[in-house]
Amino acid sequence: MKVYFDNAASAPMDPHVFEHMKPYYCDWVGNPSSTHAHGRALRAVIEESRRTIANLLNCSPGEICFTSGGTEADNMAIRGAVKGYGIKHIISAHTEHHAVGHSIEELEKEGLIQAHWLKVNDKGEIDLKELESLLQAHPNALVCLMHGNNEIGTLHDIEAIGHLCKAHGAHFHSDTVQTMGHFAYDLQKIPVDFLVASAHKFYGPKGVGFLFMRNDKKIPSMIHGGGQERNHRAGTENIVSIIGMAYALKKCVENLEKKTTHLKELKRYMKAQLESHIPGVAFNGNTDIENSLPTVLNVAPPCGEGDAMLTFMLDLAGISASGGSACNSGANQGSHVLNALGHPASRCMNSVRFSFGPQNTKEEIDYAVSELTKIVNQKSLV
Repeated sequence: MKVYFDNAASAPMDPHVFEHMKPYYCDWVGNPSSTHAHGRALRAVIEESRRTIANLLNCSPGEICFTSGGTEADNMAIRGAVKGYGIKHIISAHTEHHAVGHSIEELEKEGLIQAHWLKVNDKGEIDLKELESLLQAHPNALVCLMHGNNEIGTLHDIEAIGHLCKAHGAHFHSDTVQTMGHFAYDLQKIPVDFLVASAHKFYGPKGVGFLFMRNDKKIPSMIHGGGQERNHRAGTENIVSIIGMAYALKKCVENLEKKTTHLKELKRYMKAQLESHIPGVAFNGNTDIENSLPTVLNVAPPCGEGDAMLTFMLDLAGISASGGSACNSGANQGSHVLNALGHPASRCMNSVRFSFGPQNTKEEIDYAVSELTKIVNQKSLV
């Protein structure tokens, strides 16, 4: 049996999205920056996609900038804000994706900013009082906090964070790569200045994403050579992928309740099955089904010290899961997120992230639980 439980790394493209994209691969030609009829037609399609996304988020089309994905959008927002607004202090947490954490660390190495890292509890949650204290001490700061954690599923209250930032004159950037398409967004109510998304996390194509920039928070371009994306990102747009991204997000929002109900049931079922079959199993992050990512369950089986072979052994059984972020695969120090939670090294190395999609079933969960139970029992006998 082949089972894919790594949807947080990259979710399978919805076949309907691919069918929607297909005509634009061959039947449409030209450059959307050209002024002739072919170019104008493509420009119109791009702007229609921009309007679709803006309508779904309740923002203006001019606030959406297309990028190559979440990593570029995070870098663009962070570096652009520092350069554009003279920011000297960034407040974040060590549980952020490396696209955010490493960008902050590089800016600090370059002597451009001072980083302030919020403490997190054993579930990966921040203390809003600590954040408020740092905001009071460092005016005009940039706050970088994600909505949903890609490894442990813990959610930050980005609406409350946004209001704190606004009250203290700070700028707020949030990586919503894991939550876009899984939660409803009304950007007239959430005071976020920069928001990041990536299409392949919500069943769209790889290699495309977007950055929301509030109208009064414009930043300089990181890529030069053309006036595309309202002078924010030079280069010919990835037209077909942009079309697919807008359609994928539209489908997710239209089916949000049904999809979320299914994902929550899968997570609830797998957690119960693991607790039933593996004595001593633990879970990383906030696993309250109603207050965490429905797509992510991070499991800490009771394996021996130094055993980092769980995902490899699951792979041999035909089960694709992850030890954490796909962008950190191959690292030998364990998950930086679990390290930030204060877990022992063995737990950081041994934990497995299962992440769900609409295509997954309870039968697949039964198989994964059965195989993981066999692996754990084998280890306990060694």
